[in-house]
Amino acid sequence: MSTIFSRMTLNQKLGSAVVVLGLGALAIGTPFRGTAFTVDAKELGRIVQTEVDHITPEELADWIIQEKTDFRLIDLRPEKEFAEYHIPRAENVQISALADYGLLRNEKIVLYSEGGIHSAQAWFLLKAGEYRGVYMLRGGLEEWKDRVLFPTIPPSPTAEQAASFEKMKEVSKFFGGTPLTGAMPDQPAATRTIPKLEMPSMQATPAAGGTPTWKKKEGC
Repeated sequence: MSTIFSRMTLNQKLGSAVVVLGLGALAIGTPFRGTAFTVDAKELGRIVQTEVDHITPEELADWIIQEKTDFRLIDLRPEKEFAEYHIPRAENVQISALADYGLLRNEKIVLYSEGGIHSAQAWFLLKAGEYRGVYMLRGGLEEWKDRVLFPTIPPSPTAEQAASFEKMKEVSKFFGGTPLTGAMPDQPAATRTIPKLEMPSMQATPAAGGTPTWKKKEGC
C-alpha cells in the first residue's frame, strides 16, 4: 500500500488523509485530543489544489548540504525503520507524539514517511492545529532514494538530462548514495545499497525548551 500512496499526487494524499481522519479518528487517534480544531476550509482547499505545501527531494538535499537551520525535518516512521536509515537531520516522531514534541507554530516543519499516507495525516493535523509552516516531502523516503541516493539517467539523455544527472551525481555521493547510470527508475530496492549514516542526525527527544540537540549517529 505504501507504494500506491507514494505515487499519489499531493492532492490525492491529502484527500485520503481527510477521509481517513474523518472516518477513522478513533482507530488512528490524534495527538491533539481534547484540543479544538480550527480549519479554514477555503485556505485548505487552495493549498490542496495548488500543491504549494511540498518540498522536493532535491530542495531538501540542497538545504542539508548548505547546512540551513531554519527548518525541522520530521520522520514519522516507526523507530526501527528510522534506525535502519533516515534522511540526515531528521527527527523521529510518531504522529501520536507530535503535540508534545515541542514543535513551534511559527517554524518551518517538513514531514516525511515511507511515501504513504502518514505524512499527509500529520500535515492535516498540524495545519488544523494552526501550525503555519508545514510541508511534506514529495514522494516521501521512496522518492528521496530514487532521486537523491540513486539518481538515474536514460541511455540516450538530452543535454539537459545529462547536466542534471551530473549535478545529482555529486549530491548522491554527498549522501553516500550510488548514481545508477543507465539504470531504470523502478530497479528493485534490494539491488541498491542503502548508505550507513555518518552525518549528524537529531535525537528523538527534544531538549529543554523544545529544541532538539545534535547527536552523531554512526552506522545506522
